[in-house]
Amino acid sequence: IHLTSKNDTYELSNGVGIPCIGYGTYKTPADETGKKAVMGDLKLGFRHIDTATSYHNEEMVGEAIKESGAPCEGLFITSKLWNDDQSCDETLRAFERSCGCLGTDYLDLYLIIGQSAPDMRLNEDTNPRYLEAFEHLYSEGSIQAIGVSNFLPHHLDVLLEDAEICPMVDQLELNPTYQQREAARLRSKNILFEAWAPLMRGEAFSNPQIEAIAKEHGKDVGQICVRWSLQKGFLSLPKSVHLDRVRSNADVFDLELSSDEMGMAVLDGVNTSTEYTSTQIIQISNSNSLSDDQDWFLDIPVWGAEMNHQQDRMLADERRARIIDDSREDIL
Repeated sequence: IHLTSKNDTYELSNGVGIPCIGYGTYKTPADETGKKAVMGDLKLGFRHIDTATSYHNEEMVGEAIKESGAPCEGLFITSKLWNDDQSCDETLRAFERSCGCLGTDYLDLYLIIGQSAPDMRLNEDTNPRYLEAFEHLYSEGSIQAIGVSNFLPHHLDVLLEDAEICPMVDQLELNPTYQQREAARLRSKNILFEAWAPLMRGEAFSNPQIEAIAKEHGKDVGQICVRWSLQKGFLSLPKSVHLDRVRSNADVFDLELSSDEMGMAVLDGVNTSTEYTSTQIIQISNSNSLSDDQDWFLDIPVWGAEMNHQQDRMLADERRARIIDDSREDIL
């Protein structure tokens, strides 16, 4: 596919077009700063907005869309069902809430957030329930496409035991150091991969190999990572609240990474199965490192099937330090 701009589209298995670069709103604050960022993104011409119930910013995104004057029918809006809303009725109510917050009566793409740890299986008891709701919404035209998030092949195998419609999208953590190659066989089902954390959660900016490639091409590290995603055939979802970074992340269509030592071969070679994994959300209450009256819900990388409580706390403290470092978070 020859892509020439951020709003050029991939075609999903059902014929729906989806812009190749989306604006991710994970951790975008639900306040004036966040609203200003989303409005700025729309003014820059982006038309693909990705949010979720669990981001707690759908209402802010809806307000930003309304105040920007951008018509919803000209946008591609994605949201996601949270794990708590898994019965058929709960799923339908969650969909209505999301649409109400976003100021629309339909979604272009609605995703099922799967189990987080790579070795965990889906809840087979609830699969048919939310699948029934998703397939109902799709058949009546309330959603244009069905997708999943953080599903590896064995997760999808369980889902497809009950599904009548194969998901069109799988949103995964995908970047040069975490390429999730075990998920490649999902492509045989005509599933488009969306890459979240395409900039390696900021780690790309300290990777000497990627820095060298960026210098060779006169680009920055973020642009190299986004371009890698596109040349792999992935949809890229970079995120930032800074408009100059948003603009820069999409300035990749005058660049072609070659297959030699200053291009795709090097980027493919930095893959590791331990750099990052899918994440699980762990509630941490630790008065030694957190305020006495606050529970923190943090994304904790999972490197194995089980971690003991001490490891959980150590990882939580490390993650908290990274989350509250605004300068680091904002480059994503």
